[in-house]
Amino acid sequence: MYTFKHLLAVTNRRLCERAFLEQIEWLASCRPAGVILREKDLPEEEYFLLAEQVLSVCKKYGTPCIFHTWTDAARRLGCPQIHLPLWRLREVYKELEEFQVVGASVHSVAEAEEAQRLGATYLTAGHIFPTDCKKGVPARGLEFLKEVCGTVSIPVYGIGGVTQENAEMILAQGAKGYCVMSGVMRGKCE
Repeated sequence: MYTFKHLLAVTNRRLCERAFLEQIEWLASCRPAGVILREKDLPEEEYFLLAEQVLSVCKKYGTPCIFHTWTDAARRLGCPQIHLPLWRLREVYKELEEFQVVGASVHSVAEAEEAQRLGATYLTAGHIFPTDCKKGVPARGLEFLKEVCGTVSIPVYGIGGVTQENAEMILAQGAKGYCVMSGVMRGKCE
């Protein structure tokens, strides 16, 4: 079972079975640890317009909204939380002083150490279990996650193939929590 205090929700509006903002409203009302507004197919200005709406919904519920990749959009909207692929963190790490939260995506222990050195305040490490998002790419597994958690001093969230049935396994490896995309983008109010 998901525990929302341990859950970072990752958005993908294409997975929603109802209007995206309705899904965000439901999700924000569950008060997860945060909502990472990923939507990586959008150009920055379209992302900005969507982010403005999502940020408003998240604020209504006191749910942290974490922008993804687009640091300028976050600055323009006053969002102090950003999540970056490691390649992007390498480019902008000296320009992040106004962000209170800086997440980074990592896929090895060496990348986790590098992201921490570059100022990340939390990591998403994966992919842990097989997932449709990475078809044909072998999962890194729970031992990988345990090693990352034991190497860095910042919170780590396991990502990739996390379900209600295996979420507790992520926590058992020392992770602060887990990231879920499909489960929360298709989730319904209960």
